Amino acid sequence: MAGHSKWANIKHRKAAQDARRSKLFTKLLREVQIAARMGGPDPESNPRLRAAIQNARGASVPKDNIERAIKKGSGGGGEDYVEVKYEGTGPGGVAIIVECATDNTNRTVSNVRSYFNKFGGSLAKSGSMDYIFSHKGVFTIPLDEVEDPEALELELIEAGAEDIEVEDGWMTVYCDKRDFGNIQKFLESEGLAPKESGLQYIPSITKTLTPEQFKSVMKLIDMLENDDDVQKVYHNIELTEELEKMLSA
Repeated sequence: MAGHSKWANIKHRKAAQDARRSKLFTKLLREVQIAARMGGPDPESNPRLRAAIQNARGASVPKDNIERAIKKGSGGGGEDYVEVKYEGTGPGGVAIIVECATDNTNRTVSNVRSYFNKFGGSLAKSGSMDYIFSHKGVFTIPLDEVEDPEALELELIEAGAEDIEVEDGWMTVYCDKRDFGNIQKFLESEGLAPKESGLQYIPSITKTLTPEQFKSVMKLIDMLENDDDVQKVYHNIELTEELEKMLSA
């Protein structure tokens, strides 16, 4: 898991200046709607909805928009989204997982396949990336909200945390997905609001790329993330010093 938090921290820094902010809002609200439909409209009994609301608030999504999304998801109209996951390989053999929420799976798979093909990649069979990624609970907490990071780490481990990374002003907490609700409730009891939380695909095997391969992969990832049906994109790129500088530029 080492290095994964670097990607997230760079993403958080760039998000404040992201020109696609409205697209981000749409994706966050879609997750709220799906979470409400699958687990009910009460965040107290629906950990996924609690996380979705928290993520939306962390991105400054208006409260009224969040409430409308909950209402749509719990039977108040709106699109009936289906969650689908696609796996594939990109330039340099990098492994990529694409999570989507769509009302038209034919459109979505056609678009995703065309993006991979454009950059010399290809879609793979479902489950073919299971040996590369683990599905983990992930919480990203701003360190300026933490009074005693060392004490918090010990308490998080007792609550079920498997790994904790502290870097660049952020604490990133990883746990087994079965312990997601426990960690979530513990942080709430401590009055801590993660900037982002949820289940993510974390690579256990990483891939080293040349700068040229990295440029191509990032173009593919940007294209995927810009698609309205795509919620999240995961990869197993090894973030070297050279690539980190390119990413931060």
